[in-house]
Amino acid sequence: MNLRRTMTTCRALAAVAIISGMVLTVAGCGGGDDNGGPKAESSSSASAGKESDGKRGASPAPSTDKVLAESKDGDVSVAINSATRDQGGFVTVSGTVRNDGSGSWLGADWQSDERELAANGGSLSGASLVDEQGKKKYLVLRDTNGRCLCTKFSRLRSGESATWFAQFPAPPEGTTKVSFQVGAMPPAPLEISEGE
Repeated sequence: MNLRRTMTTCRALAAVAIISGMVLTVAGCGGGDDNGGPKAESSSSASAGKESDGKRGASPAPSTDKVLAESKDGDVSVAINSATRDQGGFVTVSGTVRNDGSGSWLGADWQSDERELAANGGSLSGASLVDEQGKKKYLVLRDTNGRCLCTKFSRLRSGESATWFAQFPAPPEGTTKVSFQVGAMPPAPLEISEGE
């Protein structure tokens, strides 16, 4: 039984590594319009980037229509809008973070204590999903260079909010109820939905 679980985990991690590599390859293939085509589309993309406070590499905005869970620590609050199990053997959790304090927030207390993830700075690298029934804790996935598969935050000024995402290994198929934990925030219970 233990060997089967180990092999399943190894396959899942290999699948995540392959998918991550393919995503990074596809992202690297994108670029400017080299064939001299119309520039109107790229300027509208640029103005959309400015509206999101100019944050490079920001994750796509999650649907804020539905809030699965919320948690608050002092002046910083987190809303979770989606927790989706993907076919590649991982769960993507996304939502928003809001700073209602008088000063700026960097997410420094959300980073991981692991030496491998130290270069991620203010990010969700310290987040986890906890399966209380299965008695397991799932840490944020990382690529081969030690970068977490999660949002890295820039300064969040007073009254501002930002979208975020984090990817975790998927709990077993029958497990749908987990808790999201990050920093000193209280655990936020949520339910995992099946992806397309």
